[in-house]
Amino acid sequence: MTETKPFDADRIREEFNRWAEAGRGDEMEKDHRRIAEQTLARMNIQPTDNILDLGCGAGWLCRILSAEAPEGRVVGVDVADEMVRRARVNTVECGNVVAAVGSAEEIPWEDSFFTKVISVESAYYWPDPARGLREIFRVLREGGSVWILINYYRDNAHCHQWGPLLPIATHLLGAEEWAAHFTNAGFADVQHTRIVDDTPSPEVYTGRWFRDAAQLRAFKQEGALLVWGTKPAVERPPDPRNLRVL
Repeated sequence: MTETKPFDADRIREEFNRWAEAGRGDEMEKDHRRIAEQTLARMNIQPTDNILDLGCGAGWLCRILSAEAPEGRVVGVDVADEMVRRARVNTVECGNVVAAVGSAEEIPWEDSFFTKVISVESAYYWPDPARGLREIFRVLREGGSVWILINYYRDNAHCHQWGPLLPIATHLLGAEEWAAHFTNAGFADVQHTRIVDDTPSPEVYTGRWFRDAAQLRAFKQEGALLVWGTKPAVERPPDPRNLRVL
């Protein structure tokens, strides 16, 4: 289901540039680090992995991934050029990190390069999730995996009020709808689960995203949606040069 607001790439970029200038890119680490850590624990990251952080924001997750895969390459991609500028500053001491402007629909990287792709709290802003997953499939190596973690999804009723509060369009999809996009893009072994946010909640909530502290706690207990899948290896015919003539 798509909200009534139109998807506009320029409007999305402008909005997230405003977020960056307001310091909200740096706030994301505080808000999402715990659920991201639980996701990383499932990913079996190897020191030599090449990892794409799609929707990298100000680069907080790129720093973590840099330490997890010190012999590989970490690439952060974001639609907002101000987010990318801040990501470059925040990862300047990480020798294996590069940040670039791009989108899920047009990832500025070569085919079959990454062994892992992760996206945290970005996918429901993609104008075309189906196209985004096909593009991830393109840049992912055979046997590689993609992991999408989102808090705004249909199966958690405690987040549905976010859509009207956001100035840009969003997709409110259920777990099975996301899984279908994965499968249609070519991914195999597609699975999904909930990642519970076990960080402490305030006794009194005064923000705009939840009705009160009780709803915030209920939202966190429902958990974020994690969907993942693997790019299958393609069976190729044997090289005739390697065949023995009997």
